[in-house]
Amino acid sequence: MSGVNPWALGVFIFFFATTIVIGSFIQPIRKLLSRGKAAQSGEDWGLGGRQFGPWVTWFLVGGDFYTAYAVIAVPALVYAAGGYGFFALPYTIIVYPFIFLVMPKLWHIAHKGGHTTAADIVRARFNNRTLEIVVAITGLVAVMPYIALQLIGIRTVVQALGLPGDIPLVIAFLSLAAYTWLGGLHAPALTAFIKDIMIYIAVLVAVTVIPLHMGGYSALFASADHTQPVLKAGMGLPYSTLALSSALAAFLYPHTLTGILAARSADTIKQNAVFLPIYTIVLGLIAMLGFMAHVAGVNASSTSLVVPMLFQKVFPAWFSGFCLAAIAVGALVPAAVMAIGAANLVTHNLLPASKRSVNASRYTALAVKVGALLCVLFLNAQFAIDFQLLGGVIILQTFPALILGLLRIRFSAAAMLAGWAVGTVVGVGLCWLDGFKPIHPIAFAPFSGNVSTGLISLFVNIAVVSLITLVKPSPHKNTAQG
Repeated sequence: MSGVNPWALGVFIFFFATTIVIGSFIQPIRKLLSRGKAAQSGEDWGLGGRQFGPWVTWFLVGGDFYTAYAVIAVPALVYAAGGYGFFALPYTIIVYPFIFLVMPKLWHIAHKGGHTTAADIVRARFNNRTLEIVVAITGLVAVMPYIALQLIGIRTVVQALGLPGDIPLVIAFLSLAAYTWLGGLHAPALTAFIKDIMIYIAVLVAVTVIPLHMGGYSALFASADHTQPVLKAGMGLPYSTLALSSALAAFLYPHTLTGILAARSADTIKQNAVFLPIYTIVLGLIAMLGFMAHVAGVNASSTSLVVPMLFQKVFPAWFSGFCLAAIAVGALVPAAVMAIGAANLVTHNLLPASKRSVNASRYTALAVKVGALLCVLFLNAQFAIDFQLLGGVIILQTFPALILGLLRIRFSAAAMLAGWAVGTVVGVGLCWLDGFKPIHPIAFAPFSGNVSTGLISLFVNIAVVSLITLVKPSPHKNTAQG
């Protein structure tokens, strides 16, 4: 335990443990306040009873942008590649109109039909069991590396605190398991505001205090010239296409859609879309930490350690412990929502209807987290990052079935299945050929450049769907329209 600062460790344990306790005991508290009437049904555990108002939904949905991965990886990318790391900002800006226009429609369909997952909505639209299973499995595969990355984020923080081995990671996993098992979606919904407030405090103090010690922001940017603060020639196209593909994929993931469907009304979703840009402002400040680390002289053996090392170098031990706790809680809350979203897919779309219960959802969520833990323990972090890239590419292939399926066009299930299959093969194949890079070079005279792999595969997917629909449109009307 040499190198462990007791002040930093003590503050970290206090805030991390407090968050877990609050989330774990939310269900008994609800029963007490309702005089024992708040029985936990499957829908209550997996969707919060569809009763989350604007305040809770805002923290739950917006908080998906503030994961441990975002707080660690975005500044790390800026630290390593400069301005290119700011792609997360335009990506979130593109997302908000998408939420405002599309998500209320999905909410209406889900509310009217009692749907819990994207696969439920697709089944109602196309009346095809195979397509339902494909969408469900795609969501599961895509969300697994996200959960693994959250656990990696906790491990990174634990390592920065000086704790040896993987025992702390196992303890964190057990805490996450209990937290999700007991509280369901109410647990992360309640503690999401704790997570975000902690991150707000950590980031706002950092972007205020650190520049003051460096002579202001002008001196900060002047010192950071070597980190390429501006995009180089030729980087505009991959930057913009990567932002667009990330935006399209963002609300196809099971956990983000879970937050949407848990809202009380469609108006709640629209209100959130109006105020969610606040998150983008803070996300930009988070990215700035990458520049600050350079100027502060942080020399990390791994870019994932840049932010923890920056906090430890600049702040006193007790506040660095608070900041590291904010990152760990920033992993705990989204990981819980991700596991719940995955459990909803399994219980509602892969298991027989007779097996749908709270305990089935709990055991499924636990199995998903065990899988993520094994990935972290026995595979290196790069595998999880590569797998997450593949997850983003394949989840995009559900866009036509879920989003284009809202249009009054007679798309067929066969067209959607064919598009999904071809798009997935193309996307995974290009990622493999490119060494798991998110962009792929294309050349069509006079056009050439690097384009997001996810966007290329989605274009191929839509082309296949459109061609088959033109040749043989579905004889059935859209049955999922609200």
